[in-house]
Amino acid sequence: MLRRIILTVALLASLPLSAKDLNMGSWQIVPLPEQVKEVEAAPFKITSKTTIYYAAGDEKQKKDAEFLASHIKEVTGIEVKTTDKQEKKQIRLALNAGDPKSEAYSLVVNKAGITISATSHVGIFYGIQSVMKALPITNKMNVKNAKDVKSVKNVKNVKSVSLPAVEVKDAPRFAYRAFMIDVGRHYFSVPYLKKLIDVFAMHNINYFHWHLTEDQGWRLEIKKYPMLTQIGSKRKETILPTNKNEFDGVPVSGYYTQDEAREIVKYAADRYITVIPEVDMPGHMLAALASYPELGCTGGPYEVATRFGVFEDVLCAGKAKTLQFAKDVMNEIMDIFPSTYIHIGGDECPKNRWKVCENCQKKIEELGIQELPKHSKEEQLQTWFMGEIEKQIRNRGRKMMGWDEILEGTPSKDITVCGWTSVNASIRSAREGHPTIVAPISNFYFSNPRINKIEGIPSIQRVYDLEPCSDKLTPAEQKNIIGAEGCIWTEWVKDAEKMEWELLPRLAALSEVQWTAKDKRNLENFFPRMLHMQDLYRLYGLNYKADIEDAVKKHLEEKK
Repeated sequence: MLRRIILTVALLASLPLSAKDLNMGSWQIVPLPEQVKEVEAAPFKITSKTTIYYAAGDEKQKKDAEFLASHIKEVTGIEVKTTDKQEKKQIRLALNAGDPKSEAYSLVVNKAGITISATSHVGIFYGIQSVMKALPITNKMNVKNAKDVKSVKNVKNVKSVSLPAVEVKDAPRFAYRAFMIDVGRHYFSVPYLKKLIDVFAMHNINYFHWHLTEDQGWRLEIKKYPMLTQIGSKRKETILPTNKNEFDGVPVSGYYTQDEAREIVKYAADRYITVIPEVDMPGHMLAALASYPELGCTGGPYEVATRFGVFEDVLCAGKAKTLQFAKDVMNEIMDIFPSTYIHIGGDECPKNRWKVCENCQKKIEELGIQELPKHSKEEQLQTWFMGEIEKQIRNRGRKMMGWDEILEGTPSKDITVCGWTSVNASIRSAREGHPTIVAPISNFYFSNPRINKIEGIPSIQRVYDLEPCSDKLTPAEQKNIIGAEGCIWTEWVKDAEKMEWELLPRLAALSEVQWTAKDKRNLENFFPRMLHMQDLYRLYGLNYKADIEDAVKKHLEEKK
């Protein structure tokens, strides 16, 4: 309760005190739209008499209209209704003829109303998100415990809010805008994942990369292999951050049923977010090996990992049963997740076991694999193994995705590569002709302990200033960069507070990198818009990295 009161008071301190200012929204939002043209006209006033129009019979529009109405009430305290009847002074959703997959939208705001137009439902949704973020925060319930009487009085007396007259035309720079959450190291509940999906939607994220398996835990029900969750979802304890061979003695467990996974998929889809599942293989598989020891090179015994790092025991690429296991798992994954992309990891797979494994060496000989100047026999064995999985994925009309270590072999150019090890990894991938996602540990890993020690403006600047399309690439090679992705690995993230602290407000910076055109991005311009996002974080009870906010406020004050 005390934390809530403190946050509430902080919110009030950041708001203007006059009723006039308090009631007026702003189009200085995150991410910055492509074009915002102020219009010399009266603003549009939202009151309890305002309605939101959706086309009769369009269930998606109806749901989106209700979504907007709910948000308006949450942010302003004003309850508006939805209708399929056109009226005067109305918020209107308009689906026009054109590309049904386009994410572009336009906004027209004047005294007569707000019109959100697009050629797709997703475009309308992003227009709705812009309206939601432009609203002033006036909900009296948010300040009921505050001590600032004058501010409370203003908030309680709000009967209407206004949005300035404007014309907005907007579309994303990148088609792929993702964030990854690792639930293998620590399990997070279905309701909490839904909360994170709402946060992603607010930042115009359109892909939730769900890292489901790790050495430390297998988190998804696979019906053909029940021991994966009966054994693989549990570990007896976790090493302490000291890394001095000290453990906490606290068991960790948890997994998602297939029905729960489908629930997450639907919840995300309702917010125009696609869930990309990841089952990491052939490395990072100790939880699977503990469940089915015969899948490894040595036969075990294996244990669900209680430490973090890279382990020598991986799937045996030379056994037919191991390949069949991988295919079976992928088939069930694809039954659950309709995503075009299926991520199979491919990172941090030591080859020491394979070098001495009779089955692996026999398979290398059988395939006629020869040592190459840049690629060992074992690296090429991994390429073959993952290629067999890729065939399975492609046969079902999907596309395989993997981390940049898959470049150490000779992978198909159809495979999408997530460049995590460095910025140069993305450059290499794009040069080699792969669809490439920029996700370097140096800039977009929000859970990196070393980087998290950086405070204030440098902490957010390292995210905001990274340009995904490196000038080291030719224009043709830059076209292979399809987007950017942030990541949180949960070795040391056990709860929501730490998760959100790592996520926010750096997600705001990342969303602008993903959405806004390069020539429109400006860190100084971003700062005041970021502060409004943090007002929203407080409204929703989200934790965030406060040192960034403090530094930005000080910086802006000094510039006055």
